Amino acid sequence: MDVTVSNTSENGRTVVDVTGEVDVYTAPALRERLIALVESGRTDLVVDLTQVRFMDSTGLGLLVGVLKRIRGLGGQLQLVIDAERLLKVFRITSLDQVFTIRASRDEAMAARGNAAD
Repeated sequence: MDVTVSNTSENGRTVVDVTGEVDVYTAPALRERLIALVESGRTDLVVDLTQVRFMDSTGLGLLVGVLKRIRGLGGQLQLVIDAERLLKVFRITSLDQVFTIRASRDEAMAARGNAAD
């Protein structure tokens, strides 16, 4: 079980690429990166989960925590998910009603200002 997290800046946004599995063992690495970004003032995040093979409740919980922190600062968090297996987890938990989920990075990058675009 492994996860790789990297980030880049694109057009004033921070894009976080996540690869691998996000579970109880690997979630701390993702949490640390996301919190460090938010604490450094990066509150417009696009988290690309298209290369994530698996996510458990620990991963979902960390994303909810980061979302709350970002919203509290007036920021925006979008998730990029293109796989039905991962979307299903968000639907079952009704988190698809909480997060702004985009089908592609291009779609997320095109949506400016209003998270409900």
